[in-house]
Amino acid sequence: MPKTRDGNVEAIRVLMIARRSAIDTRIETLNQLRHVIFTASPQIRAKFTGLTAISVANKASALKPRHSETDQVRYVTLATIRTLGKRVQYLRQETKGIDRQLRPLLRHTAPGLLEVYGVGYTTAAKLLVAVGDNPQRIRSEAAFAHLCGVAPIPASSGKTIRHRLNRGGNRQASSALYHIVLTRMKHHQETRDYVARRLAEGKTMGEIARILKRYVAREVFKHLSQPA
Repeated sequence: MPKTRDGNVEAIRVLMIARRSAIDTRIETLNQLRHVIFTASPQIRAKFTGLTAISVANKASALKPRHSETDQVRYVTLATIRTLGKRVQYLRQETKGIDRQLRPLLRHTAPGLLEVYGVGYTTAAKLLVAVGDNPQRIRSEAAFAHLCGVAPIPASSGKTIRHRLNRGGNRQASSALYHIVLTRMKHHQETRDYVARRLAEGKTMGEIARILKRYVAREVFKHLSQPA
């Protein structure tokens, strides 16, 4: 059954496209800014030594290069650094503006999902987009796990019983579940205890992460089944 694309989730999907584009372009511009600074003269590089990415962009945008016929390279370099710095700032503000539109939509569409431990606005958006405005097309939490590519695939050999990671499914949804698992591994005591117990049993971190992603898929599915 195809997605209907006629409700809040479709609006979230479109906003996420713009958000992802703004973030990707900001990262690309920031890398360009760092490259220009790195290849500039020692005097220019010294202005940005030891600064964080945000501080570099802020300082770059505040530059006021003075045109000089005797040092055209310095002037053009500083002007370019300022241009790139302003672009990074603009894209950062654009992302914040998109977030201000996204958050009310997410709170209205799936408030219960945002209460699940480790689920933020971005991960919630990715999971909602995966199921669409007509979540009844996903018949069960097992089907949702397959959709996200977190259903275990048997990979046993002889007397060794094991499963491997599923490389298929919706990669954005799979990424969202993985980030939830990472958050829980760092800050959720029950998850930390579970990881320690599984490691003692001989499981690898990859196997543990796969199992936890499946558990999380089961937990979040009930909050995805009735979007507004």
